[in-house]
Formats: sequence, C-alpha cells, structure tokens
Amino acid sequence: MMTRIFEDITLISLSILSFCFLSLAMADETKWVAVGSLHDWYSSAGCEQEVGRRHLISDQQDGLRWDAQFLYQDCKAAKGLWIGCTDYYDLLIDTTFEYKVVHVGPRHFDEENEFMPVEFELIGRFDHPLVLVNGVPASNTTHMDSLDVVDETLKADRMLYNVVNTSIGITVTRKIYAFTNQYHDNYLIYDYYFKNTGIIDNEGTSHEQTLEGVIFFFQYRYAPTRETGPYGYWWMPQNSCWGRNTLNDVIGQREPVGEPFRALFSWKGKHSLWGGPGDCIGEPNIGGIGIAADGHLGAPQYVGVVTIHADMSAQDESDDPYQPMTTWFIDSDHPRNTGNDQFNAVFMTEEYGLMTMGHPSLTHAEEVGDGNVDEWGPTAGGYSQTQGFGPYTLAPGDSIHIVLAEGVAGLSREASYEIGAQWYKWGYEGETGPYELPDGSITNDGNEFKNAWVYTGRDSIFETFERAIANYEANFDIPEPPPPPDLFSVNSRGDSIILTWSENAELSPNFAGYKIYRASHETDSIFGLIFACGESTEHPEIVNEFVDTTAIPSVDYYYYITSFDDGSTNDIEPGVPLESSKFYTMTNEPVSVETGISSEAPATTINLEQNYPNPFNSRTTIEFTLQKKGLVELKIYDVAGREVATLVKKSMVEGTHRVTFNAYGLASGVYYCRLVFEREVVIMKKMLLVN
Repeated sequence: MMTRIFEDITLISLSILSFCFLSLAMADETKWVAVGSLHDWYSSAGCEQEVGRRHLISDQQDGLRWDAQFLYQDCKAAKGLWIGCTDYYDLLIDTTFEYKVVHVGPRHFDEENEFMPVEFELIGRFDHPLVLVNGVPASNTTHMDSLDVVDETLKADRMLYNVVNTSIGITVTRKIYAFTNQYHDNYLIYDYYFKNTGIIDNEGTSHEQTLEGVIFFFQYRYAPTRETGPYGYWWMPQNSCWGRNTLNDVIGQREPVGEPFRALFSWKGKHSLWGGPGDCIGEPNIGGIGIAADGHLGAPQYVGVVTIHADMSAQDESDDPYQPMTTWFIDSDHPRNTGNDQFNAVFMTEEYGLMTMGHPSLTHAEEVGDGNVDEWGPTAGGYSQTQGFGPYTLAPGDSIHIVLAEGVAGLSREASYEIGAQWYKWGYEGETGPYELPDGSITNDGNEFKNAWVYTGRDSIFETFERAIANYEANFDIPEPPPPPDLFSVNSRGDSIILTWSENAELSPNFAGYKIYRASHETDSIFGLIFACGESTEHPEIVNEFVDTTAIPSVDYYYYITSFDDGSTNDIEPGVPLESSKFYTMTNEPVSVETGISSEAPATTINLEQNYPNPFNSRTTIEFTLQKKGLVELKIYDVAGREVATLVKKSMVEGTHRVTFNAYGLASGVYYCRLVFEREVVIMKKMLLVN
C-alpha cells in the first residue's frame, strides 16, 4: 500500500558567500534521512556541496552525524560528483570537446544547466510517531523526517529517491536506504543508476550519442567532528574543522583486489598545534568555549565508504572487482575544486586527468605515517579522498549500476567519556595507571591507552562495511525491530511525570515489551533505562502508562520509549532483543514536576469520547462532556504534529457537546484530537481517516 502524505518542501534561498568560492546558480532542496544513529542531509542536485544545506560559514562541518543524539557530531565537510567522458559533441554550444566533465560539488552546482533535479522524495515504511510533551509536539522528527510517501512494502525504514538529469546526457537515479535495526543503523546504502538518456537540459531536449570513456568520480571531504572545532566547543585548531588533520586511507585496491572489500575510510590524525598533553588522537577535550576540560574524546569516529557493486560494463551487470579504478587523494583546495565550468576545455582536460589517475603507490595515510597531518603537503585545506569508476561506454539507453555504503563508527559516547577521563587524569593529574589496552595487556602510559582504544574504530568501521554488504546481498531482508508506539505523550502533574503511549506495536510479530529511557538537563546526555515491561523484565505485564515518581523538582527531563522483540530474529547476537529506534520517540522539549498539565483529566471535570465513526470517511463526530463551565480548545493534528483544524476555541457551559469534524481534502492516515480545558487538562484521542 502506498499513501501520499503532506509535502513539507523547504526551498533554501541562496546568498553569495564572500568567504568561499561556491558557484551557485539557484536554490536547491534538501532533506534529512534521520531515523537511525547516523543522520545526514541530501540535496536534490544529486550530491552535497560544501555548506550546501543552509549556505552558512558555521556549517563547515554539516551532516554525517554519529551518534546523532549528541550535539556537534557532524563528520562531513563536502562531497562531489563529477561525470566525464571523451570526444563529446556538445549540442548546447555546437562544439566537440576532447574531454567533457559536468559537476555537482564540492563547491559548485548549477541546477538550471548542469545537474538538473527531476524527482526528490523521502519515502518511509511508516510515518514517525506523534511525540508530545505537555500537549505540544516535541520531536526532531517533525522537521527532520518529513515524509512525502508512506510505502508499507518498503524493506528499509526510509528511502530517499532522487532523479537528476545532467547536461552530459546521463540521468542519475539514486536511492538512499536507511535502517533502524540497531546493528545496521550507522550506515546508509546508496544505489546509483547512471543511464544515457540523452536529456541535456531542463526542457527535456534529447540528443542521442554514444558516450565513450565515461567516468563517475566521487569526492569525500571528511572532518570529524564539529564538536572540537570553531563551530562547536573549539578546543582544536581552526583548520581541523575543514579536515586539515584528517587522514585518508584505502583498502582493497591492491592485489588481491577486493580483499577484504573495496573501501576508503578517514579519521583524525595528529596536529602540530595541539595544546594538550600527549597527542590529539581522538581529540580529547582540553577545555574550550563554554565547556570545561574533562578529557572526553570529541573525535573518535572513523568514517568511510565501501563499494558493494560496480557493473563490469553496460552489457555485463556482474561486479567488477577492479572498480573503483581511481582512489587518489586530492588537495581539497585544488584549483579544479572551485569555479568549475562545463564549457572550459582546459579545465575539463585537467579534471578528467584527476578522475582517471588510478591508484597511488601510497595512500594519504601511508604518506603521512605517524607525523603531524597538518604539516604534510603544500595546502591549507587538507586532503579529500576520491573514487573514480570506469571507463565505460554507454550507447543510448545503456545504464551502469553502482552501489556504495557510507558509514560512521567508533567508540560509543559512554566509552569516549570513560577513556577520556582516564587520559585526563594521566595528563593533568599525574595518574600513572595501570590502563588496560584493547588486547588485554597493560600500560602505564595514558596516551598510549587513549590511542589504542581510538584506533579500534578501524575494526568498527570495517564491521560496519561488512554488515552493509551482507544487508545488500540479502536483498535487505534483515530482521526488523517492532515499530515504535505511534503516539507517545509525556505530561507533568503534581509531583510526578506521566508517560502514556499507544498499543500499535503490540500487533508486531515477536513483540515482547517496552523500555523507557530518561536523561536529565539536556538531550545531549546519556539516557538511562528507568522502566521496562514485558518478557524477561521485572514487570512482565504489558502496560501503556508509566508514572515517573523519581523526578527531582526543578530538573528538566527528556524521555524516549522503544518497543522490543523476543530476540528470536536476531541473526547477529541471537537472543538479544531488537529495539525500535530511539530517534522516533525522543523528546526535545524539557518536562519537570513543577510545570505542565495533566495527561489525564479528573472524571469530575472533563471527558472526551472516542470519535464516531472511527475509522471514518470525510466526516466524524467528536463528543465531550464538561462538569463545569470553562474555556475549551479542541484541535486536530496530523501524525507529524501539524495542526490541521481548530474545531472549538471558546468558553462553553457544562454538559455534553458534539462537534462534527469535516476532513474533506485531508489525506488518509492517522490524526489526533486534542482537548484542552482551562489550559490545565489535555486529552488525546487517535482517529483514522480512510478516503
């Protein structure tokens, strides 16, 4: 079943940035994929240029956030996609180019004349829940998970569908898949089809010609993380934010090729301007703007891309183990990364040369070795990693299929604090250990201890690559956790906080129960489990309400709820339950025991009946009873928390009242009725509209 829901399209107006050399032709549309632990934004242009989401200097690092629960975990600075070929007749200017290259990123895009969007939709297997705190929508999903289509047959939790025509006559179709299974939620799978359609402009002009020497060339400029740089808490040198001390490595490009896989990966290396003890591997917190030194690791992430499939040719769809054919690292400030021009023969000749350089004898990481990364190479911008696929021959109608997976992995936030705290005591308080290394051996050197644990991120990103490959090869038939409750309401009342949730998850196969987690002060903190019900818990009875009586007055709290199964489908750790994603229900508004309104109304004051009929078509009746005169507000919200109708907003006398809701023009789906009495009582009822 496929249902179209309300569109929430945000067009980003562009401004010329004096600080940067971005080539901008028009505003692009962006969307987030943000339901697992890895969040990233995407452009309708087909690739994500530097500061391309909001075009702000402060977005130097923007996207690829992992673990996305925590503030400033952005790992991405820029990406690029160039498509080139040889001996190309350009109908647009009636010229034959020896080398033709079209571009989007890392600092250039032209959606009118070069990479021209056709389709851009976010599709989900189900919509995100309605999350309320004291009756107010309170979830990041409201603006970061705005679905265009619900498709219950989708195997992934989310798929971003993007089609772009290019002025070289190749149409790019990319599907970006995201999963919330906890073993698969830190990577995204990119499925590309590059088809020679001959369409070269926004008017649909088609010019058929066989394209020779076609190269698909990707650039990745990584800089984990924003937290440590000038647009976070700033305890690292400024140039770390654009990746000056990023190390780039490649695996699988040498004989035996493809072993264990073909991948690129990056992490933060040493910096000559490090101001703390030892070195800056993991970029431990030595104190910055608005944060006291505590040693926690601000950049333990390893980020990278694995090649899952690349066609041998347009006629042979088997995987070519020798792709990508180019894996050079490139100066991020290379002249050809700025001011690209699809009609400049000199520029395009140089660009095509970069795209076909093959493999370096040493990778960037091997060249730098154990030295300071920022002191290697004559550049201020650091280095980006590239991938070039080809060369291919594409006759009219031919396609090339390439599948990649991009992921981020490394030490957990908890481990980053624990390891960093021990390093801090070594570096600033004179502690001498002993410290246990990952292999079980012991050292008294706190810096060696820190680095050894950060370097385990390599194993973590490799495991991520292996899981992405296995998922794709299984045709995405990986176990699914139960869905989250589609309504989660948190309300403060007196000296307690009441949490209520819907029952929809209980219909899921192998459903076993619920877990509730809580954090204090900020969402950017560690959540702890405070309640569980169902199988193998201290509360085996399934309930749909929990009263938190341990909340401390004047303290702000945040919550999320997960559904979990019985562990019978877990193929990685058999018996361990699969849980729904915390990002579906995590609240972003604080609640305390001193403020707010009740989630339940005393029977002597107000009562809201279930609408009738329900499900309904077009019209339904809502009935409520007042035990005294007072101000009443009755509103309807969609599942994303957007208000769609105000039915009542006035003073009403005691008694039973009936109101008709006319849903003409609204899409089929779940809606919620919210009744507020005298600003003190909130009652929610779920309604189902079926057109």
